[in-house]
Amino acid sequence: MISQAASPENMQATCGECHAEQLKSCGQSGHFTLSNAVNLVREHFSLSPLNGLTEIPENEGPPQTKEELVNDLLRRQCLRCHVYSKGDNYPYVRHGSGCAACHIQYTDGKLTSSGEGESNHAFILPGKRQCLSCHYGNHVGSDFDGSYEQDHDWSYSTPFATRVPVLRPYGMELHNLAPDVHQQRGMTCLDCHSGAELANKKPSVQCVDCHTSDAHEGSDDASPSLANLRVDGKKLFLKIQGDKEERLVPRLEHPAHAKYKDRVACQVCHAQWTYNDRATHLLLSYSDDADPWERLAAQSSSEVERFVEHNMYSEEELIEPSQPDQISGKRKAGIWYTGFTARRWEDILILKDKDDIIKVFRPILDLRLSAVDEDGEVLADFDNLTGKDEGLLPYTPHTMGPAGLFYEQRFLHLLPTQHAGTTQ
Repeated sequence: MISQAASPENMQATCGECHAEQLKSCGQSGHFTLSNAVNLVREHFSLSPLNGLTEIPENEGPPQTKEELVNDLLRRQCLRCHVYSKGDNYPYVRHGSGCAACHIQYTDGKLTSSGEGESNHAFILPGKRQCLSCHYGNHVGSDFDGSYEQDHDWSYSTPFATRVPVLRPYGMELHNLAPDVHQQRGMTCLDCHSGAELANKKPSVQCVDCHTSDAHEGSDDASPSLANLRVDGKKLFLKIQGDKEERLVPRLEHPAHAKYKDRVACQVCHAQWTYNDRATHLLLSYSDDADPWERLAAQSSSEVERFVEHNMYSEEELIEPSQPDQISGKRKAGIWYTGFTARRWEDILILKDKDDIIKVFRPILDLRLSAVDEDGEVLADFDNLTGKDEGLLPYTPHTMGPAGLFYEQRFLHLLPTQHAGTTQ
């Protein structure tokens, strides 16, 4: 018997016997290496890019340089969801490692029962639960589900709670906002995002891949971008996983689509809400004093909760602040706290991108890094360290729905005067 047979260190010898090609493509994908997430942060702090998370240098002691501080942030705080780990210690966040991260079902933090009291090791097609075990916490994925984290301070909890146990499957209480219209129609992540796309073998799916048949007209050999789409003349039909019948996909018929298609991203008009968590404050602390963090113990981090709860309320000896390296698994001194200047969803931030296309943006890299030693004194001049700009990046909110009556008012101020004007 091989423990964790599908983990990264074992999967080549086990899963790879039959799925060598899939392992090769997945191993080079962004879902496996997280190279995009790693390099967005590193480049924001003017550090050189890496090929993936396993190349991030590991610090032996407290960070003394900006690069060491950023590396520690990535290895111990940011990258808590990836195929090398089993996720944070919350019911809906725990998952397998390696191939099992996506292809084995977990329930309440454990392998799903087979119904006879035994763990079910059956490999299955990923469902929404597997996707959300990583794509939660105000990141693309949980917005598809209509989930927005409440603020960290306990006064924002619903219901109001101080130390009363509350079920928080994803680590935080959630605002229940409008889910994406595709979810309302019964679709899941893999109805749009195929395994080939996730393995970097196909480009990312775009709205027009489904909602227009123009690209498939005039050729008998033309085929839709997704395997679950079928072309019938000028109509497109979608077969949702688990459904027996196909569904007619609505086409882009409003004149605004033709007028603005090369200048305005679809989400600018159709996003119902977005994540706008401004100024993410991250503090690395080596102090065992948890008193200032009593109201902020719930931070979607089981390590922070465990530390604050113990040092605030336990009659046992104080524990030293520590947090495991999420790549090597080695526990190290120091713990990362998180806070925000403001958490908002109602104001959608719309700007013109470098390619001259108007898109939805979010301040995802508006990061402020600090560090203090065991006495609470600033460590190595790390006091509110910021990156090279405001950290605004374009993104694709999965909160799609009907465009409102005044959709143009979202972006007309970004167009040249001669192009402005209401579409009837």
